[in-house]
Amino acid sequence: MLNYIWAVLIVGGIIIGGFRGQDIISEITGAALDSAQDAVELCMVMLGVVGLWSGLMNIAKEAGLITKWTGYMEPAISFLFPGIPKGHPVRQDIATNLIANILGLGWAATPAGLAAMKGLAGLNTRQSKGVASDEMCTLLVINISSLQLIPVNIIAYRSQYGSQDPTAVIGPGLMATFITTLVAVIFCRAMCTKNKVYDTMKGNDKRSNERK
Repeated sequence: MLNYIWAVLIVGGIIIGGFRGQDIISEITGAALDSAQDAVELCMVMLGVVGLWSGLMNIAKEAGLITKWTGYMEPAISFLFPGIPKGHPVRQDIATNLIANILGLGWAATPAGLAAMKGLAGLNTRQSKGVASDEMCTLLVINISSLQLIPVNIIAYRSQYGSQDPTAVIGPGLMATFITTLVAVIFCRAMCTKNKVYDTMKGNDKRSNERK
């Protein structure tokens, strides 16, 4: 859908510019070339940032730091995902995903998030009905809220475009993402509790009907 929207905007801009004269077409052409150059330069900057932080995440994983951090995060994982058995491998995938998001490494969080979703799908008792489990929904919502200590992407963007203080967004970003994550956690736990009550009532009704 976004592709169609962008196509309409671009084509519409060119058509309107054509009606307004040659000068507007020249400005559109110059803006398109400048934007293409900016995009390439930004990609080069982000490539270095992605390579650096992804490499650090791999080093941390190979050094056993991810496993150690997973141990520290066990209470939080047990609270957020009570349906996952203790010692299940998916817990480490979830911890890796959360750690990467906290460090602002969305690209490094994606592979771990996909692995976690695959593992959670294997534990999903509602899968045959095409319904996501509470744990799968919780992981998705927590990823969307995305608590970030270091918003690496935004810092890189601000640095690329000449900000005098690229790291000035750390404080406001931390506050904003803390609030969104807190709201996400409250919402997820409330909905999970509601689902458990509903499932219990449904099970009781089923057993009552069987007795009749």
